[in-house]
Amino acid sequence: MRRILITNDDGIEAPGLLLLAGAAKEFGEVWVVAPDGQRSGVSHSISLHDTVDLVPHAFPVQGVQAYTCSGTPADCVRTGSLYVLPDKPDLVLAGINEGYNVATDLQYSGTAGAAFEGAFQGILSAAISEQAASCHEIAKHYLPELLAELLTMHPAYGQIVNINIPGCPLSECRGILRDRAVSRGMFYRDSYRAVSALADGGVRLTVEGAYNEDAEPGTDFRAVVDRYISIGFATNIS
Repeated sequence: MRRILITNDDGIEAPGLLLLAGAAKEFGEVWVVAPDGQRSGVSHSISLHDTVDLVPHAFPVQGVQAYTCSGTPADCVRTGSLYVLPDKPDLVLAGINEGYNVATDLQYSGTAGAAFEGAFQGILSAAISEQAASCHEIAKHYLPELLAELLTMHPAYGQIVNINIPGCPLSECRGILRDRAVSRGMFYRDSYRAVSALADGGVRLTVEGAYNEDAEPGTDFRAVVDRYISIGFATNIS
C-alpha cells in the first residue's frame, strides 16, 4: 500500500491538516508528523544543535497515525521518513497551509520547506496552500482530483509540486490552471518601521506590508488573483 507522510507549518491542530489527511486516506496509508505549534516562515531550516521530541498524538481522523514534533516542518519530514515510518514514504504532502505560498513567498515558507525536504530525499512531494482559512469549500471539492493528478506527476529531482487554492467561494472559483511559473512578485511589499528606541542606542523595528496584486501573466500569483487553482513545479530558491 502507498505510504503518505503529511506535515504542515501551522501546527498539528490546524484545520487544513485535518482536511488534507482525511482526503489523502483514499489514496494510501496516512502518517502525520507535524509541529507541536506554529512554525510559519522557518523555510527549510532543520535542527542540528538541538534535540527533537516526537510525541504520539491522538489524531481525530480515524486510521491516521500521528506524532507531534518539537522541530521545524523539515524536521517533521526528516524524522517521519527516516525514523517514524517503517519505510520511506511514497508521497510527502505539506499543508494545507493557511495563506498562499506563491511568488517570492516560497523562499520563506515552512510548508514549502517541508516539501523540499521530501523532494531532496527523492520522494514525490507537494506543498498545498489556500488563502481562506475559514472557508474550505474549494479544497473539499477539488482535493480528490488534485491528489489523483499529483500521483501521476514526475517533477525533477529537488522540485516540488506547488498547489495554491484561491480565497473565494466555490461558486466563484474558475477552475484549475496548470504549469504555472513561479512569479517574481510578492503579495506584500515590505518595509520596516521603528517602534521604539533601545537603551543601548539600538532600535526596535516592526515589519509592515503593503498588499499588492500586480502579477505577471502565466504565473502562480496571477492565477490565484484571478480565482483559479494554481499548479506548478517549484525549485528551491532560498
